[in-house]
Amino acid sequence: MRRIFFMAAILVAALTLSSCHKEKKTENIIAHRIVKKVHKTVSKIGDETKNSDVNWVGNSYRVEVKRIADPSMPVVDDGTGNRFYDNRITVRVLRKDGSEFFNREFKKGDFMSSVHSDYAKKGALVAIIFDKAEGDNLLFAVTVGSPDSASEEYVPLTLKISRFGSVAISSEN
Repeated sequence: MRRIFFMAAILVAALTLSSCHKEKKTENIIAHRIVKKVHKTVSKIGDETKNSDVNWVGNSYRVEVKRIADPSMPVVDDGTGNRFYDNRITVRVLRKDGSEFFNREFKKGDFMSSVHSDYAKKGALVAIIFDKAEGDNLLFAVTVGSPDSASEEYVPLTLKISRFGSVAISSEN
């Protein structure tokens, strides 16, 4: 029995000594880093329709300009990694009775002969805005350039629609 008591005392002493052992603590904290994948979305300039009523060559007309971002066209990168859909802009001229005098869809490619190659690559067809009726022509301001609304980089152009429906594009000085 003495032997059992002696063995139990050794066992208790061993357990006491092992439980008092201090674990070395470090100041380092190990945490797994979460890596977020950044997927830049493709932005739109903004779909919009603008109507203007005008008296031209002795009659009343309604000019409708409709801009739509087109995902089927090549995406434009403004050079800083921001990506935008290019636009299709439809210009319609309606007579007073609602019949159509003019209807044409414009894309950036329609203006490339008047635009520098940098704008052809990094730019978008930003806007076509009805300006005024002057003589036998309807005049529109056209901008091809950076699709970023904060940017002022663009090429100003003039679009003329004649009373016969022909279209002329020229650079603005």
